[in-house]
Amino acid sequence: MPLIPISLGITAYNEERNIGQLLQRVLEQRLIHTELREIIVVSSGSTDRTEAIVQEFAHFDPRIRLLVQTQREGKASAINLFIREALENVLVLSSADLQPDYEAIEALVAPFADPEMGMTGSHPVPVNDPNTFMGFAAHLLWGLHHHLNMAGGFKAGEMVAFRKVFERIPHHTAVDEASVEPIIRGQGYKVRYVPQAIVYNKGPENRADFLRQRRRIFAGHLEVQQMLGYAVSTMSGGRVLRLFLRHLDWRPKQLVWSIAVVLLEVYGRSLGRRDFKNKRNHTVWEIATTTKEL
Repeated sequence: MPLIPISLGITAYNEERNIGQLLQRVLEQRLIHTELREIIVVSSGSTDRTEAIVQEFAHFDPRIRLLVQTQREGKASAINLFIREALENVLVLSSADLQPDYEAIEALVAPFADPEMGMTGSHPVPVNDPNTFMGFAAHLLWGLHHHLNMAGGFKAGEMVAFRKVFERIPHHTAVDEASVEPIIRGQGYKVRYVPQAIVYNKGPENRADFLRQRRRIFAGHLEVQQMLGYAVSTMSGGRVLRLFLRHLDWRPKQLVWSIAVVLLEVYGRSLGRRDFKNKRNHTVWEIATTTKEL
């Protein structure tokens, strides 16, 4: 099997606490059929040491390139810059606040040996303590995404790979992976969830950050549905509810917490729907700061 060359893109805004760990983990990836030819970090309006840390890594590895947007223009703008600058046909896109497992990139890229494969999605696993309410909420939501994917749906998130068969995503979208998916599907390519491609992330640690994140995502999904005529898997409330009930933890505390998470999610979606109706712009969104302490 020939090597699959890839360009890896990392979008970052004030990620001095995470970017070094991520770059180190990327450089330590165990690759067999994947050739990591370049690592492009797009720093969008960072005011901390993010760019200095990237430059330190670039000094020792010429594959690392830093692209700087002097003003924060939103993640979609950073992604479009990466797509425009990337040299390879298969792109891997990662947020800066992740820690991929050592085999994650290889697992994510291997399906592209099939020329019909257009996009793959990783398996996010939160590092939050499930014995706290907000940690429980993070594990419940990402667990539902995993079950949805395993049941035949496709909900990409956190780290994805895709073919460079388009020039850009909508510049004002607040849900980047969800905007890539319909473009890929629309050209007849296949998509696949890769449960072995594990990436560790951090869910919100307080209710304000939870609602801030959930309303933005739901408003973004509604916008994708309106603009591209495409609904992501989690827009099917009935499907999500069936999976929720099938995997419900009936222990008393967990049952109460599960119901509370559902109520928070419903409230977050109602805020997102209101934002969508009022045309609130989430392109440059307010950061959920507790998700950055990986």
